[in-house]
Amino acid sequence: MRAFRALLQTECKLSLRGMDMFIFAICMPVVAVIILGAVFGDRPAFDGAAYSFLEQSFGAVATIAICAGGVMGLPLVVSDYRNRRILKRFKVTPTGPALILAVQVVIYAIYSVASLILVYLTATVFFGYQFPGSWLAFAGAYLLVMLSMFSIGLLVGGLAPNTKIASASASLLYFPMLVFSGATLPYEVMPAALQKTADLLPLTQGIKMLKAASLGMPMDSVIVPVVVMIALAMICTSISLRFFKWE
Repeated sequence: MRAFRALLQTECKLSLRGMDMFIFAICMPVVAVIILGAVFGDRPAFDGAAYSFLEQSFGAVATIAICAGGVMGLPLVVSDYRNRRILKRFKVTPTGPALILAVQVVIYAIYSVASLILVYLTATVFFGYQFPGSWLAFAGAYLLVMLSMFSIGLLVGGLAPNTKIASASASLLYFPMLVFSGATLPYEVMPAALQKTADLLPLTQGIKMLKAASLGMPMDSVIVPVVVMIALAMICTSISLRFFKWE
C-alpha cells in the first residue's frame, strides 16, 4: 500500500504537469455544459420532450472525461511506459508491473469523478439544473461505463506493438465516439441515419444507460446497453490480461 501511494502521488504530479488530461477531462466537459446551457437553455430536447437539452445531455457530457482517460490517455501511457521499458524494470521489483497499471486506472478514475462533480456544479449553479433521476442508479451506470471504457484502453495499450500504433488506434476510437456518440453533439439533434450509425459505438450505449438513470427512467428500458457495457468490459479485460505485452 505504501508503494501504491508513493507511485500514485508521483504519477498524479506527472499527469498534471502534462496538462493534457486537465484540458480534455476537466476543462472540455465544463465548456460543453456552458455551451449547451447558453445555446439551448431550458428548451425541450426535441418536440414533445419532457426534459430540456441540458437534462438530456447531462449523462452524455459526464462521459467526456471517461472517454478521454480510458480510450485516449490510458493506452498512450501504457504503450509509452512499455516503449521506455518502465514496465520491464518493474518486473524485477517486488511490486510487479501490474502496480503501475492500477495506479493509472485510479488516476483516470479520479479525473472522471472530478469532472462529473464540476459538470454538475456548473450546470446547477449557472443554469439551474436539477437532477431528476436516481443518484444510486447513475453512480452504478457511471462505474459500469468507466470500467468498459478503461478496459478498451487497456486492450489497445496492452496489445499495440508500439506507441505510434497505440496512438493511431486510440485516435480512431476516441474522436468518433467523442463526436458521434452524443457526448458532445446531442444525440437527439442527429439525423435518423446518423443515430443508427452512432448506435454502433459502445459509448453511445453507455450514454443511453446514463441518460436513463439521470432522467429517472426505468433501468429495464436500457437492458441492451447494460448488457453491451458488461460484455464489453469482460471481453476487453479478458483479452488484455491474456495477451498483455509487458515488454
